[in-house]
Amino acid sequence: MTNIPYEEIPIIEEEVKIYKVGDEVLREEAEEVKNIDGELVNIVKKMFFTMYNNRGIGLAATQVGLKKRFFIVDMTLNQEPGKKLVILNPVIVEAEGEETGEEGCLSVPGVTESVKRKERVLLKGISLNEKEIEIEADNLLARVFQHEIDHLNGKLFIDYLSPIKKAFLVKKLKKQRKQEGW
Repeated sequence: MTNIPYEEIPIIEEEVKIYKVGDEVLREEAEEVKNIDGELVNIVKKMFFTMYNNRGIGLAATQVGLKKRFFIVDMTLNQEPGKKLVILNPVIVEAEGEETGEEGCLSVPGVTESVKRKERVLLKGISLNEKEIEIEADNLLARVFQHEIDHLNGKLFIDYLSPIKKAFLVKKLKKQRKQEGW
């Protein structure tokens, strides 16, 4: 991990809705962020609050119903405020190696599964202060970047599972959705 930019972002203590598997917005492709304004900054502040309250380490805009290409990450769960990442219009420009690891998702509650991902990635994007950024990441951070970019492309981590396992989980999640009303 080198040259990771961070954002000094105060949090707005207001949760935003996290959309769950079955909600169509999770299957839609996000659009490029063209304008960084106060509305975007405020939603980012709320997204951090929401992510921390739900014990997540990453959250994509599509997960909160926004069809915008950005995500947030904080691997420290707010223990090191200077480690917050906001990546606008992210693109993986290099990827190598493979590793398999457990993944979960705030949009797929109660499910963790092994998923094969690239071990190392080079990500380019724009920071909230409109600076171009480049982040080389490996292991867990590389996995988080790939997971969040998948969200921006309308893909969930369960899409990497075998058809039988995915069908079983989707059936289980539909039942859970009905019982819990999400």
